[in-house]
Amino acid sequence: MQIKTMKPQIQLELEDVKRIAAAAEAHAVSKGWAVSIAIVDAGGHLLWLQRLDGAAPISAQIAPAKAHTAALGRRESKTYEDMINQGRVSFLSAPGLQGLLEGGVPVLVDGQCLGAVGVSGVKSSEDVEIARAGIAAL
Repeated sequence: MQIKTMKPQIQLELEDVKRIAAAAEAHAVSKGWAVSIAIVDAGGHLLWLQRLDGAAPISAQIAPAKAHTAALGRRESKTYEDMINQGRVSFLSAPGLQGLLEGGVPVLVDGQCLGAVGVSGVKSSEDVEIARAGIAAL
């Protein structure tokens, strides 16, 4: 019997999460955007959540949902929003996915999904801008 070599899994560490969060916050603040920022691991488990001053309370629930969806799907949450908007409404019943809105971006390194960043509070395209700014800090 031949033993197969297992592929190592890279993971987000606390310092990575802090770097992403700081860069996302700095970008949002520089634009005057009051948002919530969530960061999850590859399994969609919450690692970080912050609600900037002035952000709507609901944004603190939407941001983690967007991040969760992006991490589990290994793609931007906008993909699901687009599918639904193009008529595939049955996707609304997909188990475990709640943040089917633009604003969740996966953290991908060498083809592996390490987690995702979800942002809520401004226009969806601006939410994505903030998430990408955070991820770029890696």
